[in-house]
Amino acid sequence: MDHLDELESKSIYIIREAYKQFHNIAMLWSIGKDSSTLLWLCRKAFFGKIPFPIVHIDTSYKFKKMIEWRDEYAKKWKLNLIVGRNEEAIKAGMGPKSKLACCTALKTDALKQTIDKYKFKALLLGIRRDEHGIRAKERVFSPRNQEFKWDYKNQPPELWDQYKSKQSDEEHIRVHPLLHWTEVDIWEYIKREKIPIVDLYFAKNGKRYRSIGCECCCSPINSDADNIDKMIHELKTTNTSERAGRAQDKESAYMMQKLRSLGYM
Repeated sequence: MDHLDELESKSIYIIREAYKQFHNIAMLWSIGKDSSTLLWLCRKAFFGKIPFPIVHIDTSYKFKKMIEWRDEYAKKWKLNLIVGRNEEAIKAGMGPKSKLACCTALKTDALKQTIDKYKFKALLLGIRRDEHGIRAKERVFSPRNQEFKWDYKNQPPELWDQYKSKQSDEEHIRVHPLLHWTEVDIWEYIKREKIPIVDLYFAKNGKRYRSIGCECCCSPINSDADNIDKMIHELKTTNTSERAGRAQDKESAYMMQKLRSLGYM
């Protein structure tokens, strides 16, 4: 068994364990490389037919290509797709002038509304420890309180792959099957599995997006990596942060920790 096989096996075990433990679970799909890899693993875990809903939180500011790609593959893979939107905030004109207010209203609050509407007890998310210092504090099975808030100072121990996968009635659980992967692992797995991916990641005219989300908060980086092999080589030789192209007023440790403590993805 090689490195990618081990990563895949551990993630599929976590996905199946989560589905076994929680009666009402869903997967959060951002359309990015990580959550699309998680979606692929969920399809593998259940032999092509995912037995729970796939949730996309639409802020109304996503790249048009992302939404088109989402709709194409949701239909192709017969996904039970739920699109969550904070319609009240969108109609009120909420925008990226204040990143904290915008992310809270259009992402966090929209997610809370969706969880409350469908009574989900747990969510699968495609975050990784190496992506951001604050996400490194997460556990594989990470509890939230009744208001979906994360107490990053009070996380259960997870030693020797023993997970606290039970929950109390007052808790909501975030499950992170990719926490042990790296950015390079993701791209090597995408290459091996031939996972379809939105083409915003590939360089055009010397620019590409390394991390994607809302169009207004993402900037392309200088790059000639127009295929996965070039991308992997670039990642192994660069010192640039993965989220360097994201709006930096949101990427500080303080801001990200505050957002995640409120329930941000």
